[in-house]
Amino acid sequence: MDTPIVNEVVENMRDMPHELQWRVLEFARALAQSTPHGLPGKQMLRFAGTISLADIDLMRAVIEKRD
Repeated sequence: MDTPIVNEVVENMRDMPHELQWRVLEFARALAQSTPHGLPGKQMLRFAGTISLADIDLMRAVIEKRD
């Protein structure tokens, strides 16, 4: 797999100390073994429309307050 992202990672790693290169390798291996969590959106469609408009407005207000 030879992509621009892979090439850029390799270029950056060339300038890193050996210890940091190992950390990048370990991180890449951990990412490769991880599996996504959650459900596909299609399975969540049964919940569409179950939250009241009042609750949606409350959630929106809280989210906007945090921004």
